[in-house]
Amino acid sequence: MITKKVAVGLARGTVVHHKTLTNADGTPRRYRVNGKCKTWQTREGWQLPVKRGLYEFGYITADNAGEWRLAA
Repeated sequence: MITKKVAVGLARGTVVHHKTLTNADGTPRRYRVNGKCKTWQTREGWQLPVKRGLYEFGYITADNAGEWRLAA
């Protein structure tokens, strides 16, 4: 699980794995951190942008943080 404290400390290019989504060969999908973790002072929450391949982008947020883990 990735927490807010861990997400803020991750550098661009760090590899993270999704726990449930897998590739065709059964290995976990690899994403890389694509930018800086965004936090807000006026509300709870954070967003960490991630990228897979050329066209697949997304965010790790407080809502889906349990589905992610750092690469070993």
